[in-house]
Amino acid sequence: MPTRLRLRATALTASAALLSAVLAGCGGDDAKDEDLTRQTLDWKACPAPDEAQGGGSAPSPLPDDGEWECTTMKAPLDWDDPDGDTIGLELIRVRTTGTGSARIGSLIFNFGGPGGSGVTSLPAFAEGYEKLRTRYDLVSFDPRGVGRSAPVICENDQQLDAYFQQDATPDDAAERTTLLDNTKEFNAACEDNSQKMLPNVRTTDAARDLDLMRQVLGDDKLYYFGISYGTELGGVYAHLFPKRVGRALFDAVVDPSETAEQGSLGQAEGFQLALDNFAEDCVSKTEECPVGDSPQDVKDRIAKLLADLDRRPIPGIFPRDLTQTAATSGIAQALYSKDFWEYLTEGLEQAYDGNGQILMLLSDSMNGRSENGEYSNIAAANAAINCADDKARYDTAYVERKLPEFRAASELFGDYLAWGMISCTDWAVPGAADHPDVSAPGSAPILVVGNTGDPATPYEGARAMVEALGKGVGVELTYRGQGHGAYDSGSTCVQDAVNGYLLDGKVPPAGTVCT
Repeated sequence: MPTRLRLRATALTASAALLSAVLAGCGGDDAKDEDLTRQTLDWKACPAPDEAQGGGSAPSPLPDDGEWECTTMKAPLDWDDPDGDTIGLELIRVRTTGTGSARIGSLIFNFGGPGGSGVTSLPAFAEGYEKLRTRYDLVSFDPRGVGRSAPVICENDQQLDAYFQQDATPDDAAERTTLLDNTKEFNAACEDNSQKMLPNVRTTDAARDLDLMRQVLGDDKLYYFGISYGTELGGVYAHLFPKRVGRALFDAVVDPSETAEQGSLGQAEGFQLALDNFAEDCVSKTEECPVGDSPQDVKDRIAKLLADLDRRPIPGIFPRDLTQTAATSGIAQALYSKDFWEYLTEGLEQAYDGNGQILMLLSDSMNGRSENGEYSNIAAANAAINCADDKARYDTAYVERKLPEFRAASELFGDYLAWGMISCTDWAVPGAADHPDVSAPGSAPILVVGNTGDPATPYEGARAMVEALGKGVGVELTYRGQGHGAYDSGSTCVQDAVNGYLLDGKVPPAGTVCT
């Protein structure tokens, strides 16, 4: 990965589509003297997603014939110069099934990343939000720099194939030099191809876009559903516009108090916990676990596989081999959801027999690669947004000093996440801060849901978000489960609490626990 694994609810849907096949611009419009809050949106039938959004078919109507509509909203390129050039932000919606006073307004979703396309993600997940649709238009968008919204572009498909195959956990000076050189080349390509956007993709910019969107959609308050990085975006919005928060849900919560290094270390611990849980689940089943005789044996065999792949890759998806790096990212991807554990088991079985196809499919999903070899711009946008947000810049010497701490957190993922910290080292734009400010005195209550088994946004982030939002704002709910996020886990307890708040304004008691 070009950046640390602060990812990604959107990736799960892409994985499912890929696995089923195997297992079954920046505009230059002049906005001077134009009040963008009064623009009229021209909603039309949605086109098929383009390459930057991940490709595929136009979204199908929902079971009740709910039709998807798309439009482009103008926003300032530079919010410090709101009367200057504009960019277009791509929006998608499906109208509420409620009528008259039943309709509350628009519920805006951000599915995380950063860098995930909301225009492709919302239709993929929408059937799970039918209850919410009884009172809201469901709306999502490609944030600035993402998908069809003035996308950041870095390397081409062929270059990305090589980039994601490289050794991301170097063992000697020569390998460290190669990794650093490849990172510099990637970052230079981002500057060459997207120089105009790189200073303008910070989370504070996206939060201002959200407020413009709220006004253009005709809502007095923001109704919001943020997942993963979407919780950070929602927190920044609440800090900037506390009086404009209506009802907001944060699910799979980013810890706003952490630096980039602390976030990477937390993810090492989180993915290790998820791997531990996977191993224990496998051997606890009544039938024999096919990838190990005990939880430790499962993890030892995976560690040996990765070490073997470091020396000698195996065939993956022709003409590419499964490398140690690709296998690691594929394993991490499978740990985002308990529903994917069966794919991880089968992928490991295949790999032990010399076939890396399933693990490579999972890795491709993590990296935004479609079956036809085209990449979405999620990796480029992820790098651009993280590097614009995060002030810290780490060099190889610093990472080497930190390796023991990361390895103590996770034998399998420690090196991978530690070396990911160099991704912003030579970035063209300085980072904004050590961590986001989400303090929001005066905001309406925000429901903050943490999952005790979440690998990508560890559970402790929910409590940290509640504390950072401030007294009387954040309301914590705990889900004792597995995977990234809680609302889509199938827990009726979580869904009832969230639906009760978003639909009827019923704030659950702070400290509620769901299983």
